[in-house]
Amino acid sequence: MAKLKHIIKQLSDHDFDAIHASLVESNADKSAYLLRSMREKPLSDAKIMKELDVNTNAYYTLRSRLNQKIEEYLLQQMESPRTDLLKKVANINEVIFTKKKAISVATLKKLERELLDYDLSNELTIVYKTLKKLHINSPEYFHYSQLYNKHVAYMLAVDKAEDLLAEYLKKFGNFTLSGEEVDKMGLDLLAQEMDNVCNLYQSHRLYVYQSCLSIFHRLFIEKGESPDDEKEPIEDILDKIEHIFENYYLDSIYFHLKLVFEYLRLEYYNYYKVYRKAEKYFDEVNEEMASLLTNYSLYTYPPQFLKTKLERHLRLETEEQLYEENESFFSSFDCDKENVPMYINYVMYRSLSCYYVKKHDEASRWVNNLLNEVSLKKYPYALLEIKTILALQYCCQKDFELFNQLVNSIQRQIRILGKENCEDIVLFIKILKTAISESKRDKPGKMRALIEKYTSINHNRLFNPTRFIRMDDTFIENLL
Repeated sequence: MAKLKHIIKQLSDHDFDAIHASLVESNADKSAYLLRSMREKPLSDAKIMKELDVNTNAYYTLRSRLNQKIEEYLLQQMESPRTDLLKKVANINEVIFTKKKAISVATLKKLERELLDYDLSNELTIVYKTLKKLHINSPEYFHYSQLYNKHVAYMLAVDKAEDLLAEYLKKFGNFTLSGEEVDKMGLDLLAQEMDNVCNLYQSHRLYVYQSCLSIFHRLFIEKGESPDDEKEPIEDILDKIEHIFENYYLDSIYFHLKLVFEYLRLEYYNYYKVYRKAEKYFDEVNEEMASLLTNYSLYTYPPQFLKTKLERHLRLETEEQLYEENESFFSSFDCDKENVPMYINYVMYRSLSCYYVKKHDEASRWVNNLLNEVSLKKYPYALLEIKTILALQYCCQKDFELFNQLVNSIQRQIRILGKENCEDIVLFIKILKTAISESKRDKPGKMRALIEKYTSINHNRLFNPTRFIRMDDTFIENLL
């Protein structure tokens, strides 16, 4: 909410009036009222909801739609100069065939400067190809031939950087589920290759793509910065990226990538436990959570935000709020099931949100649907985690028949993988079996002893939904 209010207050009078008028014309009276209230009246959310006569879910939906309308309007304003520039490139042949050579060259030179400002490599190759042909009878032919060749190579470097970033994020998702050392080595190699490609040219666009990968890699694979690290500090990179976005504010790609770097700032401050600063970026990213999950998997790894969000709510002891919030944030969200790591993390996030409000039937339904829809044979440790969460739901539902069947399956899998490789899961299952055992002798004491052992175990699995179960006295009471 804070982000939306800030954006509305920062709108110029002209932009505000235009957005308000478009809402009124489309009969979106409640959105128009919300827009004006946030700009002109210091009203609380509760007061606005009362005046609009809407409940919390409807209010979140209304706010989300208003935010989308404002972004669409601002994007249209931003795209117009760039669109005009691209039209000029499309009309180059018209200039060549209708204007004198001197005018054509002058036009192309001006277009060259504008395209360099935007770092539009594809369009620059068209300009240089044309300038090269226009100077075929002059000594400058060689000069423009060199520029053409350079920008063709640069264009391929930008394409390569985009491909490497997407490939890295796909492999990172697989690594979180498999935990295989060979996958981690692959991530290191992709990070090195990205550095090599981006170091070929002085380019703010390549620097942005390189930063998307390097910040994420340093936080989640290299586990932060070391005192003797010769690399550029992450906070300096983030500040430099912000400066690039301010300088090229008309670039539509950068407009959208702002969300990616707000998210990376959140993860940076969260990694170093600077929670006061992290909170500001959490609010901004959280408002765009559905969009982040839907549209940004080529530039960052959105499932990590779901994990960060769970950690935050458990730290603040507000995990019960997640279920109701999900109803509004994911009202029209459709997760891509072909993106297996994304889908698995999303389903487990929804299942845990149900668990926190004791909707165990719904929680188990989410997990069972996942197991029926996605093959997890390639990820035995992830499958073990998922089945353990399902066993917890059956235990809470007192469905002992399904619980015992599932535990037998889990124990068979543990024997194949080796107890030493999944000691935490072994203890988790022991806690559940102790809770439902027929023996009545000091169950709480036995469970506390097992929980103490469980919490002392460190493991390196990046996919670990079982670690988001708060094992306190309430947990013991609920199981008993």
